[in-house]
Amino acid sequence: MSELKIRVDPESMGFDPARLQRIQTHFDAYVADGRLPGWLATVSRGDELVWVGKSGFRNREENLEVTDDTIWRIYSMTKPIVSIAAMMLYEEGAFDLNDDVGQWIENLREPRVFVGGTAVEPETVLAQGPVRVQHLLTQTSGLTYEIQNHHPVDQMYRNMGYAFGKPRDVNLTEAVHDWCSAPLAFEPGTCFNYSVATDVMGRLIEIWSGQSLDEFLKERIFDPLGMHDTDFWCPEDKQERLAMLYLHFLGDVNPWHEVANAALRRPKLLSGGGGLWSTAHDFQRFMSMLLRGGELDGVRLVSSRTLELMTQNHLPGDVDLEEFAIDFYRNIDSAGIGFGLGFAVVTDSIKNRSLISEGSFYWGGAASTLFWVDPAEDLTVSFYTQLVPTGTYPLRRELQQLVYQALAD
Repeated sequence: MSELKIRVDPESMGFDPARLQRIQTHFDAYVADGRLPGWLATVSRGDELVWVGKSGFRNREENLEVTDDTIWRIYSMTKPIVSIAAMMLYEEGAFDLNDDVGQWIENLREPRVFVGGTAVEPETVLAQGPVRVQHLLTQTSGLTYEIQNHHPVDQMYRNMGYAFGKPRDVNLTEAVHDWCSAPLAFEPGTCFNYSVATDVMGRLIEIWSGQSLDEFLKERIFDPLGMHDTDFWCPEDKQERLAMLYLHFLGDVNPWHEVANAALRRPKLLSGGGGLWSTAHDFQRFMSMLLRGGELDGVRLVSSRTLELMTQNHLPGDVDLEEFAIDFYRNIDSAGIGFGLGFAVVTDSIKNRSLISEGSFYWGGAASTLFWVDPAEDLTVSFYTQLVPTGTYPLRRELQQLVYQALAD
């Protein structure tokens, strides 16, 4: 079920096979010198898988190699899936993008904004406007992440017991209550700040649908698309296929058993922002649906018009993340990159200094996984490994160079 079969000649799909092999050579070097324990990558054009590469180990210490059906922690690649889920409900009339989230989340009915003081004794003022649904989807809500470590509100989350890899013993409702009880880091809509906003969206999906988040995703997305290995945990009969997580620290790459073992049991907190495990086969199904405008094999999740709306830049004034972000996305790699409703969007390839087409959209995960969809070139590309933190190496930009240089037409 999870085998990655290539049924076409890459040349017939506009690729130079010898140049595609440069991807294998490049990332094999990462395994050879120990920077990555193992990796897997896919390149597709249209409905056809054109190239698959892999090497190394899903569990280096147990000498278990990467296989087509390896199960990876995709972390924030969960966010685009949950964003699609939310927009499915949008199409059913459950909400408007301009709606005040305070209608459903009590602690956001009269949000307050941090203006001074400390994490222990904050000074706040009443927000000038509401947190709207669009703010959650565009990461402009004023919420934050405890991992940011650049603002007193981040510290407030940590003071409540939230820490990466060490989830509190709370459910999604309780976690959203905690995060939304803290002040916002800024006025809604005025900045981009990566945050728990998509987790809050997950809770809204539960409220709007009357189902738990895992039930909704399984019934409405995973089963219809044939994503049978994607879930918030890994049942016993699949655990042999799990990839170990690895932590990069002071130049060393070591297994992170404590966090990896979270997959062995169903979590109490269903994180719409980063809780899913998946396979390359399953995520290929999701990417193909995106490339085809919201439909795959007769199953339509969202209309092409809704997906078009989601994959345009929604940052005010059509600015990019380099200008509008206040977090770690305020960097040169974010030049020419906007943000839509759950996806980063390439708005200016020259400003971004990359070969990727304008109009492409993408995201990645904390364990250095990544994907993108390029409608102009009819491409989908994905990369899987298990190295925390993401950004340790410039994998996305390197893979972009290697994929586009292989196009022969």
